[in-house]
Amino acid sequence: MSQVRDEAADVLVHSLDPEHPANHICTLCAKFYTLGWVTGTGGGTSIRHEDKIFIAPSGVQKEMLKPTDMFVMDFASKEYIRKPKVLKPSACTPLFLAAFTRGAGCCIHTHSQWAVLITLLVEREFGKDACFEIEEIEQIKGIPKGRGKVGNLGYFDRLRIPIIENTAHEEDLTSSLEEAMEKYPDTYAVLVRRHGIYVWGDNVHKAKTQCESIDYILQLAVEMKNLGLPWTK
Repeated sequence: MSQVRDEAADVLVHSLDPEHPANHICTLCAKFYTLGWVTGTGGGTSIRHEDKIFIAPSGVQKEMLKPTDMFVMDFASKEYIRKPKVLKPSACTPLFLAAFTRGAGCCIHTHSQWAVLITLLVEREFGKDACFEIEEIEQIKGIPKGRGKVGNLGYFDRLRIPIIENTAHEEDLTSSLEEAMEKYPDTYAVLVRRHGIYVWGDNVHKAKTQCESIDYILQLAVEMKNLGLPWTK
């Protein structure tokens, strides 16, 4: 009976469709590795597809992921319906779920150096309670106005990304992340001081493009600070 259950669970991650979540996560993580976002097994990606959540495992080199490495969770019950025997569930899972319960279709966690540097610069310049703010940068137009709102931010709009404090264990970030989501309901990202960033979107395409746009903005902001240029007027 156990073998039958295992075989049924394995069907969930086998598909010839490159955009099937189990395949798509592998492709995305391999690309993120080349960007320096998921080095040393860090970071992760999760996709919600209909009533299921596909999650990359913990402690695995993300550029070498295989579809059979994926964990699959039932969204309604939050129970795993597929667990690879030799791998550990991602410690990011409760944070991914926080995004999914707010309507996201994909959540990406990176250890981008630019994200880490921005959290340190904001702390030095504005204090621990400040969020990252920037305006009049063209790439801001790649970020949506907010959940339930139509369209993206404009050139003259101000992008705000909250920052939460890091913890010794990833799952302990959940309550702080949820508080930041409530305080900044229009945000699609949360920075974690000295750690990285969580970015989510309505679907995989939007989450990916928003993560790319934000990382570009963060890198630009670091260089602006080096040149003594202000982020806001």
